[in-house]
Amino acid sequence: MDVTEKRMNKKERAKERREKRREEISLLRTVPYSDHQRWWSAETIAVVTGANRGIGFEIARQLALHGLMVILTARDIAAGEEAAKLLQEGGLKVVFHQLDIVDHESIDSFCAWVKEKYGGIDVLINNAGVSYNTGSENSVEFAEKVININYVGTKNMIKAAIPLMRPSAEGARIVLVSSRLGRLNGRRNRIGDVALRQQLQDVETLSEDLIDTTMNKFLEQVKDGSWISGGWPQNNTDYSLSKLAVNAYTRLTARIHSERPEGERIYINSCCPGWVKTAMTGWAGLTSPEEGADTAVWLALLPNQSIRGKFFAERREINF
Repeated sequence: MDVTEKRMNKKERAKERREKRREEISLLRTVPYSDHQRWWSAETIAVVTGANRGIGFEIARQLALHGLMVILTARDIAAGEEAAKLLQEGGLKVVFHQLDIVDHESIDSFCAWVKEKYGGIDVLINNAGVSYNTGSENSVEFAEKVININYVGTKNMIKAAIPLMRPSAEGARIVLVSSRLGRLNGRRNRIGDVALRQQLQDVETLSEDLIDTTMNKFLEQVKDGSWISGGWPQNNTDYSLSKLAVNAYTRLTARIHSERPEGERIYINSCCPGWVKTAMTGWAGLTSPEEGADTAVWLALLPNQSIRGKFFAERREINF
């Protein structure tokens, strides 16, 4: 057997494993939560960002089907209202509020409204994000916008939401929708600077400043054209780095809030939805939005939650 055949066989086995796991999860989704497992109620407030379409819309739908009160948010008012209306017509408890995670005034307005109307929130799923490359494209024309929305906007939203998380025995939950492309030690798509990788990997010394500095260094190299030889991931570079930053910020925030007392705990994790058939992938993905939403919803609803600062895909923990 030559090298090419071995590679093909390896890919086929990996494909078979993925298909088997998808079938397992599909079956798991048909099993309802028992009364003992259902820590939430119709008064539990869940916020989903970027929820007017695709994975975000499906996350909102699934949470509402499980009986939570869902606040569906989107930057575009008309699109958000239409999405909420679709779910409301299905008898689900969903309301819409405008939210642009890169606009501080929009975030402040949203948080003030939530505080006044509901007193706070119990679940936040930050799904809002963008990518301007499809297929094998690797343009960095919109790199600053990608980093700003996917990382900086996500960070701003988390900082604003944490004071709103309502105390409960089960703990509040934050889930950040990320990507395997942002893994620090991916074999084929990672930062070439070993020392920098080690710094970003060490959660005890990890800092917001280090994450910000890494993103700013990349953006500076984009401006002067040196990014190609800068040792950055070579596949979907701007998006990969934005999600690397999200994953790092997940671990950092989990560490910062790890000592919160019983009843005030916040469990923050990130997950990869997979390559999903949505507008962002040019409808070229391999999985449906329903499948893509599953792990985020599962993390948000885990009974007896004790996991924080971890990264998941297909309901399994994977390495950052």
